[in-house]
Amino acid sequence: MIRQTPSPNQDARPAGQAVDHLVLHYTGMRTADEAIALLRQPGGAKPVSAHYVVEEDGLVHAMVPEEMRAWHAGISHWRGHEGLNGRSIGIEVVNPGHDWGYRAFPALQMAAVAELCLGILKRHPIPARNVVAHSDVAPDRKQDPGELFDWEGLAGLGIGLWPGKAPMVGDVAPLPLLKRIGYRVDLPLDVLLTAFQRHWRPETVSGQADAGTLARLAAVAELVDGAGQPGA
Repeated sequence: MIRQTPSPNQDARPAGQAVDHLVLHYTGMRTADEAIALLRQPGGAKPVSAHYVVEEDGLVHAMVPEEMRAWHAGISHWRGHEGLNGRSIGIEVVNPGHDWGYRAFPALQMAAVAELCLGILKRHPIPARNVVAHSDVAPDRKQDPGELFDWEGLAGLGIGLWPGKAPMVGDVAPLPLLKRIGYRVDLPLDVLLTAFQRHWRPETVSGQADAGTLARLAAVAELVDGAGQPGA
């Protein structure tokens, strides 16, 4: 079910700019009502919004029309692009987050997220490699939607990327792989590895370049290289 819950915090996208990124967040607030109120609050030093909010029971709030720019990603970078709000759709998934009792995302909620994402991907030319976490595009500031989010399940439905079994690769340099995937690489390595692990190696969120993480990095980089087109 989709409920119209409009936010005033929006403006026009840059002229001629296609939507080619999908950014997933968690709300990181104690309740859904608090999060929705914040996303609809006008004015202030840093007004924020998202295109959609998905509650834990699967209810979807449509807040900003897809043709408009919502203010969700902030200072952000992916694959050489800066300030992703103008070229992305942002989905906030209700969860208290790491500060308020981070917990698993219910099946009903993830099913609603998947249905919503599939519709967005049909309407916009978003390559699989550009379906990303807030923590991917702002790794020095954000950790959402976090290691409990079911990225693997979404990828199984054609939403984003997930590697199969990753063979060990020996001693490889992680920074070139991180850059190939899309991360900015002018940040501390442990910050970047933590962000990568939250998305693609959630069983080990250590910030360390252990053998399993290097294998997963190489596997994701290979997938990304072949995922430049929508639907790839």
